[in-house]
Amino acid sequence: MPRTMKLPSILFSLSIRAARLMAAMGAMFLLGACAAPMAQIDYTAFRENRPRSILVLPPVNQSPEIKATATFLATSIIPLAESGYYVIPVTLSEETFKQNGVTVAEEAHAIELGKLREIFGADAALYITVTRFGTSYRVLDSVTEAAATAKLVDLRTARELWSGQASVALGNNNSGGGLIGALVTAAIKQIADTVAEKSHDAGRIANYRMLSAGGNNRILFGPYHPKFGTD
Repeated sequence: MPRTMKLPSILFSLSIRAARLMAAMGAMFLLGACAAPMAQIDYTAFRENRPRSILVLPPVNQSPEIKATATFLATSIIPLAESGYYVIPVTLSEETFKQNGVTVAEEAHAIELGKLREIFGADAALYITVTRFGTSYRVLDSVTEAAATAKLVDLRTARELWSGQASVALGNNNSGGGLIGALVTAAIKQIADTVAEKSHDAGRIANYRMLSAGGNNRILFGPYHPKFGTD
């Protein structure tokens, strides 16, 4: 009989411990939720310089995929143009670099700002670095990633006007079918991804997220956009 009397006290003790654990976890959650938000960008230099034209330099590629540079370079024009800027045609800039013996992105990034201004006549230059690009295949799934950082530098004053980053992960959501169905889906998807160049789509989306104007920490609207001067 005395042994049975101890059961309620044990349960009570366990409930107290569980309550304390839940309270501690709740406190940790609140601390995480109250963490300092991402630092806001100082747009003082951007508003003072107000570039009208942008030169996009060949992106530096830190990923193992050689197509990353071409993807991010080609897909950078539309979001910048839609944001209200004149973008130096990338075919023109690429050919100009090649004619002057600059065939590596790192070399283009090392060119003096005054020289870029003299050659291309642009107000600012965009420096992009690709950090992740490509598809990683697993047993039952695959994930296509693209991530990059960028900074906009005024070619007239050498002031950094803006910096940002973006990342995209496109996965495959299997729905039913069991193991065999998942394996077949993964095989078909691998072939489809190779043909459709899903990495290119991920890079394009990342560029849109990174280079479109409007919103927190985005670039400001350019002079050829109706919202110019309102941000």
